[in-house]
Amino acid sequence: MQPAPGQESGQPESLRQPESLRQWARSLRSFQFEVATRAAVAAALPLTILVLTGHLDWAAYAAFGAMTALFGRNEPYRVRLRTVTVAGALMLAIITFALAFALIEAPLIVLTAGLVVVIVAGILVAATAGLFPATPIFFVFGYAVIAQLPTPGEEFWPRLLVAIASAAFAWLLTMSGWFLRRVSGQREPDLYKNLLRGALVRPAAIRDRQVWNSIGQNVVGALAAGSLALAAGIGHPYWAVVSVVAVLPPPGAKHSVSRAFHRMIGTTLGVGVTALVLLPGPPVAVLILVIALGQFGAEILIGRHYGAALLFVTPLALTVVHLTSPVSVPALLVDRVLETVLGSVIALIIVLLVRAQVQLKNRH
Repeated sequence: MQPAPGQESGQPESLRQPESLRQWARSLRSFQFEVATRAAVAAALPLTILVLTGHLDWAAYAAFGAMTALFGRNEPYRVRLRTVTVAGALMLAIITFALAFALIEAPLIVLTAGLVVVIVAGILVAATAGLFPATPIFFVFGYAVIAQLPTPGEEFWPRLLVAIASAAFAWLLTMSGWFLRRVSGQREPDLYKNLLRGALVRPAAIRDRQVWNSIGQNVVGALAAGSLALAAGIGHPYWAVVSVVAVLPPPGAKHSVSRAFHRMIGTTLGVGVTALVLLPGPPVAVLILVIALGQFGAEILIGRHYGAALLFVTPLALTVVHLTSPVSVPALLVDRVLETVLGSVIALIIVLLVRAQVQLKNRH
């Protein structure tokens, strides 16, 4: 069974629920600070290079390739080698898939079928390879954004190469601790600790009923949310889809009502933070800094409080979208709130239905 969102497989209770600020600081030094730092650097450096080379419109490909650094976390390096490689390869496959659809300007029915493929692949691969995070949220987000970006034929390969280079840098950054431990680990053992076992390969996941139940819930929720968003004429309908995937738990995890409310409240407050950043029209350097800080803060808080983490996740996501395809900032912010509420409500309905079904089954 996958750990609940925000928890590491096999993680000691002392790390999940620190007793004091000092203990929390110690746990950050042991692995969370490292995870957050590499996620921030993995995003910031490729984006800076794009700015310097005059290709800021390719920001999405660098940003989603950089999300390879969000996997592996504090796993032993022998395990991390597998999980980060699998996650990075899947992300690049999905970026290629989405780029191809963008290139041919695929109709809505084709994009919808592609979304289903991404959800199925994301959940199956995560469950089989033991990826953490165990939900397909990053894969769905990457597909949804890239598939709708106008893509000239001559830019297919350059854009894909940006994603590959960004993912490769994130991979190297995530694995760099192996070398650092070999160089200084014997002299500074306190700086390098808490590498946990976990991320077991589960070939039988493809036959696991819980995995397919999760796939069904995500597909139904994503299609319902996307359809309602389109029918309502709200811009950026993929935000509703992403919200559904973000709220629904991974296979085997408990269905939580509070997570949907955390999503709605945290996103609304996060939109307020984003307004303070984007409305003044800051220079690109500030936007890249916001993305890096968003990655850092999200990684620090995601295992502590989901709603608080969204104060960083929301500015991060909206800034990436704004860099890639600038639109009216007020419209972008309003769309984000409306789509998040819509997607969260759809996910909440699914959560309540599943819980009612489980309770009914237990009574019999």
